[in-house]
Amino acid sequence: MNKILKIAAYLIGGIVLLLVCALAFLQLGFPKVDPATEITIEYSPDRVERGEYLAHHVTVCMDCHSKRDFSQFSGPPAEGTLGIGGDRFDHSMGLPGVFYAKNITPFGISDYTDGELFRLITTGVTNDGRPMFPLMPYVYYGKMDPEDIYDIIAYIRSLPSIESDVPDSEADFPVNLILRTIPTNAEMVTKPSPSDQVAYGAYLVNASGCIECHTQVSPEGVIIKEVAFSGGRSFPFPDGSVVTSANITQCPDTGIGNWNEEMFLGRFSQYSDSGYVIPKVNPGEFNSIMPWTMYAGMKEEDLKAIYAYLKTIKPITNEVIKFTAAN
Repeated sequence: MNKILKIAAYLIGGIVLLLVCALAFLQLGFPKVDPATEITIEYSPDRVERGEYLAHHVTVCMDCHSKRDFSQFSGPPAEGTLGIGGDRFDHSMGLPGVFYAKNITPFGISDYTDGELFRLITTGVTNDGRPMFPLMPYVYYGKMDPEDIYDIIAYIRSLPSIESDVPDSEADFPVNLILRTIPTNAEMVTKPSPSDQVAYGAYLVNASGCIECHTQVSPEGVIIKEVAFSGGRSFPFPDGSVVTSANITQCPDTGIGNWNEEMFLGRFSQYSDSGYVIPKVNPGEFNSIMPWTMYAGMKEEDLKAIYAYLKTIKPITNEVIKFTAAN
């Protein structure tokens, strides 16, 4: 009997030792990304202007990193909150933890060098080596042109500094450990010429993260690539209403296969018309998390390129009920 107990104790001790070693390996060996490079960005007016365009109308950084006013259609950023952060993303959205958008005004990023900010945006690793949950779409930003990232950094450095107390994000176990293995070195590219409309459109679709909302996810919150762009990802509102993303593949029956370029452009331009007034929305009434008023500011040339790329997406049949009111 004593021999059996001794063997069991050795086995348990061995398992504990292996677990400790595995945890130490994860903590010390990951995330595996290169140190931040020394970058000094010239915050020129042109860079700031281009960065503002990207952050508001393409990568829409200001969508998550501001307070969205969902008493208005599509939840435009509330006045005076640009970059303040604080948006909460949690289990009610099918996510494995509670995550917060950080303050990206100078108040929140003052302890970051340009190189550290560049690494954060493109690899998801903070200046103290912590990995971010990929709700922050660094996977896509890490496949952009470095110049565009420099422009975004120049713009957010120019924002008015706003103090805010944003809680730390917390991933559930074991996702908090798995997170450390996700970040990789960025694979930056040279932005295609706008004259190559499909390639340029693919670049913009990646930068805009269209696949992220317009694709269903696994229970772990991972994009199911086999059904990319076919919609069906649900987003609940606090009142219990649910909005579900649209199918934007070329399926003629359930997607946008029957849309021509004029129809596609018109879907956005209606929100940028000088006479458009964002309607008020009461709880339980139809609303959308798609930041229409932000994407509507995209240049026509860029929207045409996105349309040209989406025309190459294979059709996937997926009928979507776009809005379900709370009971």
